[in-house]
Amino acid sequence: MAAPISSYSWFASVSRKVGSLLFNSVCIAQAATCSAKMDSVGPTKLEFAVQMTCESCAVKVRAALEGKPGVTSVSVDVGKEEVLVDSTLTTAEVQALIESTGRRAVLKGMGGSEQDLGSAVAMLAGGGRIQGVVRFLQLSEQQCLIDGTIDGLEPGPHGLHVHTLGDLTQDCLSCGEHYNPFGRQHGGPGDSERHVGDLGNIVAGPDGRASFRQEDSQIKVWDVIGRSLVVDAGEDDLGRGDHPVSKQTGTSGKRLACGIIARSAGLFQNAKQICACDGVTLWEERDRPIAGKGRSKASTETPAAHL
Repeated sequence: MAAPISSYSWFASVSRKVGSLLFNSVCIAQAATCSAKMDSVGPTKLEFAVQMTCESCAVKVRAALEGKPGVTSVSVDVGKEEVLVDSTLTTAEVQALIESTGRRAVLKGMGGSEQDLGSAVAMLAGGGRIQGVVRFLQLSEQQCLIDGTIDGLEPGPHGLHVHTLGDLTQDCLSCGEHYNPFGRQHGGPGDSERHVGDLGNIVAGPDGRASFRQEDSQIKVWDVIGRSLVVDAGEDDLGRGDHPVSKQTGTSGKRLACGIIARSAGLFQNAKQICACDGVTLWEERDRPIAGKGRSKASTETPAAHL
């Protein structure tokens, strides 16, 4: 009778381990989804330049925005070709609503309800067609808004981290490790024990686009300017995995795309109509890729990201 008892014990042990693994996987997936979809408490004011020539243009833009879930107020100035929107939507979602009227729109600035505490932007590029823009806005001394859209990803979750170095000499390999000034273990964005640069997961849809808007209590704009932002090939396990480096990196795989975090304009701080770097107009720049090889000149091979 010893053999059957031993077999049963082995089976029970394996069952418990498999059950534990499945439970942990579900928890990690739920945590990743929550971190990617976490909206800020209040709306953000977005300043767009919009091609408009008459009052009928303004009427169409207002109709496209007013009453939409997540949009709390809209102000349109045809003379300045300017649209101000208070919204809890991502900047890409608001831009898409405006451009549904057939008019091109460019985000010029964003701000919160308090005084300007700083804003930054990272333009990400990587292998293949991966490109995107992620913006950081310091809402208060404690909270930073992170708003971004990244295209060209494989559908599913991808780890997102601020890295220590703003060095792209070897593409993403020279960005250093996760930004971790306090020497803590890797974790999720809602954990107290985490790297400051641990931003959890973003989730790409079937079209390869990840659009996200979340608040973070540890990121400070003034601390991350000059560093880099990296998106990884796989899901970050948030330090909850069984792999030996889970609490160091989150085992989210290869670095797919990256960009240096640079200071950006806040509300009403960007009066640019012609780009100083290459002399193109605001609207010509709008139709170029947001990042990557086709950025410096118009290219028929690389379509605009429309971010």
